[in-house]
Amino acid sequence: MSVDDSVTPPPSDADLHEGQSTLFGHPTGLYTLFFAEMWERFSYYGMRALLVLYMIKGFLKYGDEQAYTVYGAYTALVYMTPFFGGLLADRVLGQRRAVILGGVLMAAGHLLMTYEAQWPFFIALSLLIVGNGFFKPNISTIVGSLYPKGSGKRDGGFTIFYMGINLGAAMSPLLCGYVGETYGWHYGFGLATIGMLIGLAVFVMPTLVTQALIGLGAAISAIGMLVFHPDNPWTTAVNVFVAIALVAAGTIACVALSRGGLSASKGQRPEGMDSRHDWMVYLGTLIAIPVLTLLVSGFSPLTDDGKSLQLIPDETINSFTGDVQEDASSASKAVRSIAVVFLKEVSKPAGLVLTVIGIIAFGYLIIQTFKLDQIPRQRMIVALVLIFFQMLFFAFFEQAGSSVNLFTDRNVDRVVETSVVTESMVGETIQIEPTQEQIGYEWKDGEIFSISDLDQLRAEHEAKGFEVDWTIRESHVGMGIASRDAELPASLFQSVNPIFILLLGLVFSALWTQLRMRDSDPSSPVKFAFGLALLGLGFGAFWYGAVNANGRGMVSISWLLLGYLLQTMGELCLSPVGLSTMTKLSPRHLVSTVMGGWFLATAFSQYLAAIISQLTGVSEGGDTGSVIPLPTETVDVYGGVFGTIAVTAMLSGLACLLLSPWLSRWMHEQDER
Repeated sequence: MSVDDSVTPPPSDADLHEGQSTLFGHPTGLYTLFFAEMWERFSYYGMRALLVLYMIKGFLKYGDEQAYTVYGAYTALVYMTPFFGGLLADRVLGQRRAVILGGVLMAAGHLLMTYEAQWPFFIALSLLIVGNGFFKPNISTIVGSLYPKGSGKRDGGFTIFYMGINLGAAMSPLLCGYVGETYGWHYGFGLATIGMLIGLAVFVMPTLVTQALIGLGAAISAIGMLVFHPDNPWTTAVNVFVAIALVAAGTIACVALSRGGLSASKGQRPEGMDSRHDWMVYLGTLIAIPVLTLLVSGFSPLTDDGKSLQLIPDETINSFTGDVQEDASSASKAVRSIAVVFLKEVSKPAGLVLTVIGIIAFGYLIIQTFKLDQIPRQRMIVALVLIFFQMLFFAFFEQAGSSVNLFTDRNVDRVVETSVVTESMVGETIQIEPTQEQIGYEWKDGEIFSISDLDQLRAEHEAKGFEVDWTIRESHVGMGIASRDAELPASLFQSVNPIFILLLGLVFSALWTQLRMRDSDPSSPVKFAFGLALLGLGFGAFWYGAVNANGRGMVSISWLLLGYLLQTMGELCLSPVGLSTMTKLSPRHLVSTVMGGWFLATAFSQYLAAIISQLTGVSEGGDTGSVIPLPTETVDVYGGVFGTIAVTAMLSGLACLLLSPWLSRWMHEQDER
């Protein structure tokens, strides 16, 4: 047999895009999807950056545990519904209609978030959950459909698409987060609403209108980032960088649209299926919204104590897990603590539903897998194994919006001080605008100034720039003094990871391309192993920063940034590669369902992340707000959990690396699908 007969040559550039117009070697439709997803992610991450802080500091006055529970239920359900959205798109609607329906629901949810009342808050979350279920898996599937089988540019295309996700994710904390924390929560959520509407319009409007929306949206957002930001050179530079990236992306997208944009044939309704069954989807969606409202709230508006309903009482859980003696090892105590938290969370409505649906969904995928012929079956097995490892990855990675977010708020020094208290000032009473720099120092009547005191003062003085009397004592020597504009809001750091992706995304894409040209490109399982190891090193940086905190329990910002950098490198090894791999390994009749399974596994990750974050809970809620301990009391709690995550992630990476030779063989990348 000749070489030409035994090896299927890769498609040429002329055949690569099946007649589609191209820009920079990729279909022009990729850039339309890039911008639509960018605005959707702007809305999602803008809301996510504020959510935990809003529940604790806003009108709900939740403590850490309740805030983590709602956050975990929300993020888990957000990633559970794409399984069903993918299934319905494959069977009834088609990807294009599913994306439009999802966008409308999400825009309504973001708008409702601007109204401060308990039931509207949870209804808004349920609208976001259902809308994301239709939007998220199907826009990713349309990206995959732009490339023919065997295309070597698919990974690069998904990396570019992933950069669109992260441009939106970088913008949202800089605008929604800063505006929400500084001027009012409802303003931040309002910006998220506008972002979702723009994303939807980009997807559905005619070409000329879409070009105008892209240009106008990019210009207004860039100006907003240049106007609304903390008053220090670092954040100014970051905002300028993201604004330039946004304008550049908008320009490229407009050029792509002038060459044709997204083909009307992509994402259409499945062959042989008409609109007669659409009403069933709409009715099911209408029924799902109140059900998900109760699940995401944990029935808390209906309980006597205002907390999530727990189906298994604490007494039963404690009897099941057993008591740990005082002299027991720290490992035994840790195992029991994890078991108690796990059973508590799983016994809450969202956890129970997620567990049942997960068993059914992955049972369905396993049954379908073993109905396939040998090569497709082996590919599906690899896909399921990789889904498991990505579930572990995101269970750790998604601490960013919960425990790492609160760690940043409470234990990371975020102030660029303008001066410090000197010995010559002892005995004076000065006027200062209180910031994070005063936390941990003695205040009036001998009390220690806490985060709760700072939050209360800011709630009492809505306008920026207020000052209080502060009598200088000897213990204050060395204390920093700064204005609030010099304090970086904690939510802003939600943009660090996506900004690193913008800086490194093309670098990694070029790296994989160069390695592939030299026949040295690591297989997807090896990339997954690298991703887990780098994630572990990132949490190791958080742990090391906590161990080396100063006397006030404050951690240098450099350790936070290093940790995010390492985690981002891990994410770039795993997430865009994983999305591409799912579309390559899945049979065509299951591709959206498998993509939904990928996001369903991410839902489990989110719930596991909520369980892990419960181990860092340090405050209790109340009518007047949550009481937060001093940083010296919380830094070791966060550091201990982050250290455990670091070790576990690196061991998981090692396990994936050991399995990679077998997984690579079963991918059958040399065979034409």
